[in-house]
Amino acid sequence: MPKSSSPGPIPGQILEAVSRIVVGKDEVKRLLLTALLSGGHVLIEGMAGTAKTLLGKTFAQAIGGEFRRIQLTPDLLPTDVTGFYLYRPDGTSQFIRGPIFANVVLADELNRTTPRTQAAFLEAMAERQVTIEGAAHPVGAPFMVIATQLPSGAPGTYPLTDVQVDRFMFRAWSDYPTADEEARIAANVDLLDEPHVEAVATPEAILALREEIKRVHVADGVRRYIVALVNAIRHDPDVLIGPGPRGTIALLKGSRVLAFLEGRDFVLPDDVKVLAAPALVHRVHMKAEAEMDGVTPLTLVDKALRGTAVPRPA
Repeated sequence: MPKSSSPGPIPGQILEAVSRIVVGKDEVKRLLLTALLSGGHVLIEGMAGTAKTLLGKTFAQAIGGEFRRIQLTPDLLPTDVTGFYLYRPDGTSQFIRGPIFANVVLADELNRTTPRTQAAFLEAMAERQVTIEGAAHPVGAPFMVIATQLPSGAPGTYPLTDVQVDRFMFRAWSDYPTADEEARIAANVDLLDEPHVEAVATPEAILALREEIKRVHVADGVRRYIVALVNAIRHDPDVLIGPGPRGTIALLKGSRVLAFLEGRDFVLPDDVKVLAAPALVHRVHMKAEAEMDGVTPLTLVDKALRGTAVPRPA
């Protein structure tokens, strides 16, 4: 079995820096870090006022690099996200870069804008580039989208398409704070007026960590376990549309990061279990009759976890 390794100080420093401003929400913070080190994106959903924007902005500040926030509104155009060519009377042109060209992009209230503008994020999230008038323009490296949204179906929202949702490695839920957490928030209310943390990492350091994480060992049995888990959900009789291969990839890449953060250079089935819900729930669509019976995507993920055989240690 591979030996253990140390994840180094940077991941812990990032979490510590964010926690100076954002009280609680440790699971969401860890998902953000896992996605960053996996090269993925995160969708944070929750009610208004539950620190979705604060969490995304503070996390971006902590990891350094170039940060842009896009406040999504119904009248926003795709070019307000991607940029456009400015043509002059003398026949020359200049490309005006949109806010998508950054290392971390906070797409705030993504489901407040129209599907046309939502789609402006698709190419960048999948291919790390934006094509405008036939020319491809690379975005930042590393590149990560942190999107927030109100719960689906809330007034004034436009539901994200399946294609859009599938681009997000993880979906996180930002819940109301506990009574103790809210008391800590109230005690530090002045700090929240102008929240800011110093960067504890650089884009180059993040890219180097990603390369190191690729060396984390994933045994054949663990890979088969991930595939079996995804297929158990996909073929459940209550499922209309199940998770595609991106769900499998999210589990594998994310599990490597969790192992790395725990100081291991090998993945355990428990790493997969921790990420099963964040990686798969948003990729599951239920049959109408199952929804009427109270079955939810989370129910089916839990069912698959219970019913899928866990590989024995090598």
